[in-house]
Amino acid sequence: MSFVIRAVHADDLSQLVDLAKQFTLLNLPGEKKIIAEKISKSKLSFAGKLPKEKAEYLFVLEDTEEKIIVGSSLIIAKHGSEETPHSFFRVLKKDHFSQDLGIGFIHQVLRFQLDIDGPTEIGGLLVDKNYRRRPEKLGKQISLARFIYIALHLDNFQDRILCELTPPLTEEGRSEFWEALGRRFTGLPYQEADLLSQSHKEFIESLFPQEDIYLCLLDAKARLVLGRVGEATKPAQHLLESIGFEYLDEVDPFDGGPHYGVNTKDVLPLKMGRRLKLTDFKETSFKGRHLMGTTNKEFRATVSPADIRGDQIGLPARVIELLKIKMGDEIFVAPFEYDKQKEQT
Repeated sequence: MSFVIRAVHADDLSQLVDLAKQFTLLNLPGEKKIIAEKISKSKLSFAGKLPKEKAEYLFVLEDTEEKIIVGSSLIIAKHGSEETPHSFFRVLKKDHFSQDLGIGFIHQVLRFQLDIDGPTEIGGLLVDKNYRRRPEKLGKQISLARFIYIALHLDNFQDRILCELTPPLTEEGRSEFWEALGRRFTGLPYQEADLLSQSHKEFIESLFPQEDIYLCLLDAKARLVLGRVGEATKPAQHLLESIGFEYLDEVDPFDGGPHYGVNTKDVLPLKMGRRLKLTDFKETSFKGRHLMGTTNKEFRATVSPADIRGDQIGLPARVIELLKIKMGDEIFVAPFEYDKQKEQT
């Protein structure tokens, strides 16, 4: 099978809705109207017609043989502005010591924060359940391809990248952290509050406490999930860690899920990637698996073995056709595997 990652098209709508309905992602819900709006916003973003604080880039993974959409991912160019701040809890430590008793405690506290000059955020990662566990590592492909696009258009993004990871939830989809904290200050159930926060931020700033919150005052169930990653999200966590992301000691104010981040210039696909010219070598020997994206107007990306010599690259004919490129064109090429390379950097 052949797979390509590309910008979403208007006629992908029905397939993307079907894909999103397999999951419960807040930034890509399975609702036709919302996804249609996201497709329109994405088209304007790729065309350079939206300011950074409004731009969102939606990518899809296409099985080109079956002609179906089997995955998606999203870049929010700037998550946090004066109009819609980015909110989070910073996790801090406070020392308390009693001279009389000769004992002390180190307490963890949560401090509510707002960021009006927020980072670029990645999200919206979906892979059709029928296409998971394939040897092509399709989730990894659709996730990493975003960084190729960022590398090619650095001015469109912030100098920091954030990813909000999903924590463990109950079988009913409730958040123990929200029940112990957020619900007491807003009166709203978790799903309703999280959904409302996608479009309305004022209630968060107005109702959440501005003072430090001592974790020891929350019940054990809430403390247990704080900053932890849910089982289904652990592969995404490990992938992010392998390319340079680290836990920021910040958590989501709704579910206590951890925030991971990295300086844009330090993301390994950007740091280790480079522009190469497509060349027709007389004799080729294709090796390895390389992540690559086009530098022309229509962004397309894939993973393929390649013949790399200096600043030139040879590719199989089917990959050239898949990427819609021609000899002499420049493409951005980065490694596809990072674990061992990160240990050496």
